[in-house]
Amino acid sequence: MSIFREYDIRGIVPQELNEDSVKKIGYLLSRCIDGKFVSVGYDARTHSMELFEYLSAGLNAGGKSVLNLGLIPTPISYFSNYIDFDGIKVSASVMITGSHNPKEYNGFKITVDKAPFFGDDIYRLGSQINTIKLPKNITKEIQSVDVKTPYINYMIDQFSHLKALKQKIVYDCGNGAAGVVLPQIFEALGIENKALFVTPDGEFPNHHPDPSVEENLTDLKNSLKNGGDIGFAYDGDGDRIAILTHKNNIKGDEMALLYAQKMDSPIVIGEVKCSQVMYDTLESRGATAVMYKTGHSNLKVKIKELGADLACEVSGHIFFNDRYFGYDDAIYATLRALELLLDGVDFDAELEKLPALFSTDEIKIESSEEHKFAIIDRLKIALQDPPSDFPLIVKIIDIDGVRVVFEDGWGLVRASNTTPILVTRFEATTEAKARLYQDSLSALVASCK
Repeated sequence: MSIFREYDIRGIVPQELNEDSVKKIGYLLSRCIDGKFVSVGYDARTHSMELFEYLSAGLNAGGKSVLNLGLIPTPISYFSNYIDFDGIKVSASVMITGSHNPKEYNGFKITVDKAPFFGDDIYRLGSQINTIKLPKNITKEIQSVDVKTPYINYMIDQFSHLKALKQKIVYDCGNGAAGVVLPQIFEALGIENKALFVTPDGEFPNHHPDPSVEENLTDLKNSLKNGGDIGFAYDGDGDRIAILTHKNNIKGDEMALLYAQKMDSPIVIGEVKCSQVMYDTLESRGATAVMYKTGHSNLKVKIKELGADLACEVSGHIFFNDRYFGYDDAIYATLRALELLLDGVDFDAELEKLPALFSTDEIKIESSEEHKFAIIDRLKIALQDPPSDFPLIVKIIDIDGVRVVFEDGWGLVRASNTTPILVTRFEATTEAKARLYQDSLSALVASCK
């Protein structure tokens, strides 16, 4: 059951994801889809094509016909739900991807009727996997379709004005899936660029494709120093972005502030890890800022529910519902960032205007799938009667883990829904107070283990 997670299905190949389990996942998933056609794409991992065959067999066993999207970024899998394939419209899509996890991992990001398939739907599917038997005779129904061309053409059409851009960009695909479309888009738009590690390679020979880890940005930083105006990096499946200037590594909540500048009274959703500066600054500019749960599936549902314009995660998931479809697409986010540059927005100057706060990156505490949520429950109880020397608590926000608001900052502890860890983050008006909040809350977490 540990492979059935809040946002998607994810596990190690072949110990957890193998022919038997993946065929059953496809078969069970087919029962949750009303229409006939399911689009399936995959990332660059060495076992992704193998899993494609198993998953397709399971979907076929359930009476579904599979449209093979080939090797693509995750956002193009989502995009397939909005286009017509010679008269065929899909009822669901599955992206086979391990995202930014180590190379032995893989998994499935699922969309049904243009909405994320997650949470209870995934857990319910997982609860049935040991009780079913597949039909013995399965008719193979797989046809290859071209989704990359309509996606590339869409981006070229929507951003044709970027042909006037003067800045030179550098970008790092990390040998992930983004490399199958980005060069064509930049070339068609006439954008001067230098590309790093564009060729998809599931061994990830140059660095791990996780742009939220600073050491994975070394090559991009060096390239930026040697003749670039702005840099972009992508995770393994192209739904997460890092933006680098010569001064700043711009986090997702800071990106949201930049993007929202060109929107009229937008509704912007942030996750619980976002800086208070983002929420306060958005409100001061006339926007509506909403705090919600971490997770791409959670935010995609919330953005539709509220009719919001934009949503973000600190890690670089950016969701545009303004002029787009409301899902996280790092390629689209790149072009919207370049659009801001064309409009004369100085990223560094805008960031310098923001209040100076001290904040930590994500600090991870090792736990286990069995205990991580129980620790959070015990922490909530402990915070009702904290130690006498504990900093004054102003408010507790428990929409996702525990975000403890203190007089001059906050601390967050939440259980990761994708890995067996607790994630913490801290922010305050001074470095000393950030350290105080970190030490105090971390000690309380340790007592709850």
